[in-house]
Amino acid sequence: MGANTSQVSDLSENPSLKSLVGTVSISENDPFWNQLISFTFISPTSSGDSKLLEEAVIPLAKTLVENNPRTGNFGALVRIFLGRTKELKISTECQDQLFIWQAHNALFMIRCLLKVFIREMSEEELHLQFSYQERAPGSCGESGKQDLLEELLSNLVHLIVEVPLLDITYSILFEAVTTLLVFFSYQLFHKEILRDGLIYQHVMKGRCLSLTSRLVKTLLYNFIRQEKCPPPATHIFEPKDEGGLLYGLASGVASGLWSVFTLGGAGSKAGIDQEHNPLPLSNQSLLLLLVLANLTDGPDWPNPYRQAITCFRNTQDTSSLPVEQPHAFQINFNSLYTALCEQQRSDQATLLLYTLLHQNANMRTYMLSRTDMDNLVLPILEILYHVEDRNSHHVYMALIILLILTEDDSFNRSIHEVVLKNVPWYTERSLTEISLGSLLILVVIRTIQFNMTRTRDKYLHTNCLAALANMSAQFRCLHQYAAQRIISLFALLSKKHNKVLEQATQSLRGRQGDNEALPDYAQDLNVIEEVIRMMLEIINSCLCSSLHHNPNLVYALLYKRELFEQFRTHPSFQDIMQNLDTVIGFFSQRLEQAGSDLSVERVQEVIMKGAQALPKDRLKMFPELKFKYVEEDQPEDFFIPYVWSLVFNSGVGLHWSPHGIELFSMDSG
Repeated sequence: MGANTSQVSDLSENPSLKSLVGTVSISENDPFWNQLISFTFISPTSSGDSKLLEEAVIPLAKTLVENNPRTGNFGALVRIFLGRTKELKISTECQDQLFIWQAHNALFMIRCLLKVFIREMSEEELHLQFSYQERAPGSCGESGKQDLLEELLSNLVHLIVEVPLLDITYSILFEAVTTLLVFFSYQLFHKEILRDGLIYQHVMKGRCLSLTSRLVKTLLYNFIRQEKCPPPATHIFEPKDEGGLLYGLASGVASGLWSVFTLGGAGSKAGIDQEHNPLPLSNQSLLLLLVLANLTDGPDWPNPYRQAITCFRNTQDTSSLPVEQPHAFQINFNSLYTALCEQQRSDQATLLLYTLLHQNANMRTYMLSRTDMDNLVLPILEILYHVEDRNSHHVYMALIILLILTEDDSFNRSIHEVVLKNVPWYTERSLTEISLGSLLILVVIRTIQFNMTRTRDKYLHTNCLAALANMSAQFRCLHQYAAQRIISLFALLSKKHNKVLEQATQSLRGRQGDNEALPDYAQDLNVIEEVIRMMLEIINSCLCSSLHHNPNLVYALLYKRELFEQFRTHPSFQDIMQNLDTVIGFFSQRLEQAGSDLSVERVQEVIMKGAQALPKDRLKMFPELKFKYVEEDQPEDFFIPYVWSLVFNSGVGLHWSPHGIELFSMDSG
């Protein structure tokens, strides 16, 4: 960095950087600044390269912290950047690439220094670093004229919302988004949730407030557009033999600057990194959006960014609102829906989908009205199918999304009308001509079984069963395999119930004066009986509401009828078992009348006719099974650490040493 530096190892010895962090004040009018920010250093995107950069910057930043109170050079660098950005929009319109390039470089240096400052000092101390100015011996080193920290924050937001996204502005927009993320990274170094502070106040209440809706909209559009970083061939200047100092410096750009995200440009191994994350601006914008949306409300003001996310509407919506909502805006729902469908591989896209479904009623209504819901549901099911490879939070969010969707009856009906020709990622057996509804049931049951044998997370069970229960009254034409798996899950639960019951009995006999182990068995038994009850209610709900639509479930029920014998007299299940007994008895009798050695086809035929003949009043009606997702109290205790774990793990070009991270344990998620 500085002049024509291109190697991380050169940084500590670079004369321009030595001057910046040194003991001598440099006037803002000095030609030094022009030279300092005319470099072709390639900004890293991989974690390894970001780590090398951080390690090289730390000693420089620490030297600057010592000298800055006397020199004010950090404030001067910030003002040089602010001076460049005032003309940035005009520079873009005039294609003044050199100007944009220098502004980007200045911001890149500020971001690298800030990242170290934030780790090393409090917000108050950081504020002081912005306020120091060049001073003569014996005079005061602070100036109250301008709050440079607020000026920079406000400027970054303006830059993001006002500068159009083009090849020549991609890098500086990425840098502006990344610098805002770095400003918020104080949260990483605190175990408790930060609910106040200078940066929080500036962003929630200061000059940034009026740009809330524009910032949220821009970040969403950055996510929607999925723009790849410009290819290395996008040269600003071709190298020329003639030309002045600046053109001589800028000529190095052809081999570096606009491959800012490819580490070395065309033909280098770094291309692998770009393939790993070919959408740096999209990814970083989404992370910043999630950080902003999950900031806590103030004591007497709501989070304006969450307000904006909660109330934005479709560009097609021309209706007028009875009450004007704060920070409202309109965005193309079709484009947003498409991007959400395409990007569910990442935790952050799934978390955005959850946020919109849960908090924005307009978006939820729109999604549920789509006729191509399979484009959204299939990626969510794929997350759950690969539960072993996903972190627990990602699985949990995918499940909550399904639960929210299944609260809607029209969704529960329509998923059985969508027939899938094949499901390539479902490898346990070949599935052809299966409805989306049957596939959803299969994947949720598989998740329950995985949870029973591995994680044993009660919340996971509860949400899986709640989604199945919401769907149960609308089960239609269940695939044979889905019907089998419902009964197989019941068989597994039954086996587990008997095992725990036996262990509890043996424990009672063997430890009659020592009750230590008893509560565990009692709790296990209680949990498993709750799950069995829920499964019986789900089967019962389907039989009562749509028995004639589900011959495969009746077939599976009859095939494994002995499983249900032991629960007939159990006090917890007697009431719900009455209907199952009625159905099993009715169809068993009809099969006996049809003769012995019946083929599968003949059995199915008897079931189909019997389903039409069974009087509905023979089955006792129970209250409809309906579960609604409700966020826990103080959801920020879950979401803020989760969001920051995503920034920590997925932020492009950002590396934090695990030492000193307090917000979450390093193996969480």
